[in-house]
Amino acid sequence: MPTNFKSQLASVAQDIETALEAQLPKPEGEQAVVAEAMRYAALGGGKRLRPFLVVETARMLGGDIENAVIVGCALECLHVYSLVHDDLPCMDDDDLRRGKPTVHKAYDEAIAVLAGDGLLTHAFALLGCEGAHTDPLVRAKLVCELAQKGGVSGMIGGQVIDITVSETDRDEALITRLQAMKTGALIDFAVKAGGIVSGADDATLNALSAYARDMGLAFQIQDDILDVEGDASLMGKAVGKDENLGKATFVSLLGLEEAKEKAKALGERAKGHLAPFGEKAQTLKETVDFVLQRQH
Repeated sequence: MPTNFKSQLASVAQDIETALEAQLPKPEGEQAVVAEAMRYAALGGGKRLRPFLVVETARMLGGDIENAVIVGCALECLHVYSLVHDDLPCMDDDDLRRGKPTVHKAYDEAIAVLAGDGLLTHAFALLGCEGAHTDPLVRAKLVCELAQKGGVSGMIGGQVIDITVSETDRDEALITRLQAMKTGALIDFAVKAGGIVSGADDATLNALSAYARDMGLAFQIQDDILDVEGDASLMGKAVGKDENLGKATFVSLLGLEEAKEKAKALGERAKGHLAPFGEKAQTLKETVDFVLQRQH
């Protein structure tokens, strides 16, 4: 990846970290432990890819970056809540996340559930404040969009499919639909949110969604590839779980090499959707390369 892209990614990640530090509830009172757990989960780790997409899409379209950072924080809160709950024993039962013990290991299961609930609720508190946008109609649009992408027709629905549909009933079409909901929906929100805070028209939002759709699927395929080829020390979590559990993935269905080719083709198609934005879209194009080349 170009050095300037890595620097930009690191810079936005630091801006998000600083803003989250300021915006998350402070541990105080008898309920301090849940605020501590929320901060434990959200601070000090992660690529911050989703908020990066919010910020860089807004930058491309001339939107207010301070607004985009707050919206990115809201999205990160919702994303982290999903990780906290996914790691629970009743779901994926993971011990490590971002290189440190999962929240239910560092605290306990009840606090992990409540910390996730707290992060989810706080996401909408952030979107509803003037820091997200001065126009209340824009804030309402962001709230509705994130609720849809994070709900039954988006991330939660995808998770339900993942834990209820038998592995033997899964084909490429179903896994594609599942991942478009479970993973792709929040990536779609990220780029659309950058457009919404920038006052983008419907044609622009549609182009951004098409980009997000293809990049989100490429992201998931790369995740499946890393579960086979990845280094646990770099990824900060266990690898090889999908194969050990007999899960149907893009790699198990297509084979490793074909999965890599599919991810590459999706990446090129994602970049193609950015043609209307010309050179202004260079960072979003480089984000596709980052997604496909990442090792964690």
